[in-house]
Amino acid sequence: MKRRPPVRENGGVKGDYQDLVDEISALLGAPATLEDRDFRLIAFGAQDRDGSAGEFDESTLDPVRTRTILTRRSTTAVRTWFEGFGITRATGPVRIPVSPKAGVHRGRLCLPVRHRGVVLGYVWLLDDEPGPTAQQLSAAMEVAARIGDLLADEAQAGADLSREFRAVLTAEPGWQRDMSLAALRTALGAGPGGAAEGLHTVVCVAPWPSADPGDAPPLATVPGGAALCTVPWGATGHSLALLVRLRASTVLTPARSAAARLRESASTTAEAGAEVRVAAGVAGVRDGLGELGEAWREAAAAARAALAEERLGPVAEWSAIGPYRMLTALPPGTTHDPLVRDLLAPAHRELARTAEAYLDCAGQAGRTAAELGIHRQTLYYRLSRVEQLTALDLDDGEDRLLLHMALKGSRL
Repeated sequence: MKRRPPVRENGGVKGDYQDLVDEISALLGAPATLEDRDFRLIAFGAQDRDGSAGEFDESTLDPVRTRTILTRRSTTAVRTWFEGFGITRATGPVRIPVSPKAGVHRGRLCLPVRHRGVVLGYVWLLDDEPGPTAQQLSAAMEVAARIGDLLADEAQAGADLSREFRAVLTAEPGWQRDMSLAALRTALGAGPGGAAEGLHTVVCVAPWPSADPGDAPPLATVPGGAALCTVPWGATGHSLALLVRLRASTVLTPARSAAARLRESASTTAEAGAEVRVAAGVAGVRDGLGELGEAWREAAAAARAALAEERLGPVAEWSAIGPYRMLTALPPGTTHDPLVRDLLAPAHRELARTAEAYLDCAGQAGRTAAELGIHRQTLYYRLSRVEQLTALDLDDGEDRLLLHMALKGSRL
């Protein structure tokens, strides 16, 4: 018999992971944490000193558990140490000893979370003497199996949502987008109280290191997240799009928090040793899903602006990117004016920086010289060199506008 997908309520899942983790904590009389198979934290339970669920006990923490709870992710060293004990293949509890080198100062008990033979996550407990009985562990593994069912349902529902969400963002305007939007509404739950109704915004994280949205944190762990998908970014790259539900049009905190978390995830999953700068953009608020295409363009534009201008990022809102709202709307290459080509050559990087600072300061020489830390005469000399290279008159308003747009647009 086909199982029903999980029912979403306010961005979460009914029959929540937290309840199941708390159930295991109560069964074993010890605090438990639940991570997905990529060691990303989903939920954690707390126990007080007498073993009852509820009050948090700081004595149950060691550095690894503290870091997991605070950053929602384990280090590579910890993951390597744990996986070395066969937890990806195990069907029953696995005991793991300490490893100061990996930062594991207390032993662990791992309960693999599986569904139809596939490991989907792990429940972790600190392994203290005398430890749970075989009967307690058997009961806890039954709860772990229920977690596996929930994770599998969530993964399937997430895959369906991802497909429909991506179709809306990439479809051409017209009947194709209308059909995709109808399918997304159905997948989210239309009608009063459904996730398709109410206030939303869209977040763009770019560049994203994978075309597979499964490499993102589980949707259930992103507060307010309603759907996510990957979208092409440039010629060969990818970005991640997230649909976020909001409670008020003036409070974008859930979107900013989700953007920061996803950006951190993108940075940590990038290829080791590679210096990849990741930024995020947040669109304006929309009521309902009718303007998702426009919201995605705003979020992507804000992410592009944050990548081009560090002072705007690492998370930029569409409403706060100023002239980049217009510059990002221009077709690629539009701002590459031939008059400015020589100035943008690497040999003239300092001149270009001087010209942009001068224009940012509204042509005020004193402010510009102070910002750049140079003498005013040095500034005048550099500006004269800019005029020679570009044949533009910096006393002319239209020439200033052209140069300013070209300098800002060159980083996009």
